[in-house]
Amino acid sequence: MPEGPLVRKFHHLVSPFVGQQVVKTGGSSKKLNPTSFQSLWLQDTQVHGKKLFLRFDPDEETVSLHNSPLSEPLRKGEQKDKARNHQEASDPSSRSPGGDSAVPSGDDGLQCMGGDTPAGGAERWLQVSFGLFGSIWVNEFSRAKKANKRGDWRDPIPRLVLHFSGSGFLAFYNCQMAWRFSSPVVSPTSDILSEKFHRGQALEALGRELPVCYTLLDQRYFSGLGNIIKNEALFRARIHPLSPGSLLGLPRLEALVDHVVAFSADWLQGKFQGTQQHTQIYQKEQCPAGHQVVKESLGPPGGFQRLTWWCPQCQPRLSADEPKQVQPS
Repeated sequence: MPEGPLVRKFHHLVSPFVGQQVVKTGGSSKKLNPTSFQSLWLQDTQVHGKKLFLRFDPDEETVSLHNSPLSEPLRKGEQKDKARNHQEASDPSSRSPGGDSAVPSGDDGLQCMGGDTPAGGAERWLQVSFGLFGSIWVNEFSRAKKANKRGDWRDPIPRLVLHFSGSGFLAFYNCQMAWRFSSPVVSPTSDILSEKFHRGQALEALGRELPVCYTLLDQRYFSGLGNIIKNEALFRARIHPLSPGSLLGLPRLEALVDHVVAFSADWLQGKFQGTQQHTQIYQKEQCPAGHQVVKESLGPPGGFQRLTWWCPQCQPRLSADEPKQVQPS
């Protein structure tokens, strides 16, 4: 899944199309009917962490939500959300096992409504979540870089293609899309590339007894942070991935957050400049010092396991009796 810096680049590519009308559509999407975008106007675009949001307005004057043929399903959806939230608030057993220590699978809690057609009078926000090789192409289509397993040179098929009144077009690849019936409510304090990123909140989360490599992927505190940033920040901070945050102490945790922010910002700048981000440990066999790198799938018990690279010499594992004030080497 593309990480925060790349999704920010996608946001930058889409932004020039704001204020233009969709005049032609295409794509292979079955969940969303591409023709439902016909004649809509792209009015706004937002980015938060790994998700992109696009707001579309109708060409005609907006009708009342209650006059829409989809108003009844929308009201039922809203009632179900309210009932579920009420149940979670009143019944602790309905929450995720482990309480605050449970590590989410990567979802940041944003509610969305699936369907192939937006509601008549509701705000039309399209939520786009990208797959492993998800991308957006502008005014050109992705081409095959190599033959597939059958030896065919078949170009990737876009999930959605939107041609705009300004003569340009956008092609979306390998992504999941869903209509939202309300504006995205996001917290920039958790976005690692936002000026409002809350370091104190991030440090408090990292200071728990959980291994820091689990917490770093928690989108509630590090929205936009993915596996590449996780591996690189841990190596540069000289921290073993399975080190419990409660053993590290504030100076080392602060250094880890510094590396998260710095690496992410450098990666984003490189995307705008067309340069490739240099990695020191991710997918490497040796670290810069020449030590052998260990690769292993790590993740919470019963949760998603992510490939993790680390150097046992540069990132030694802490024991419970070591002092917290150990400084980064």
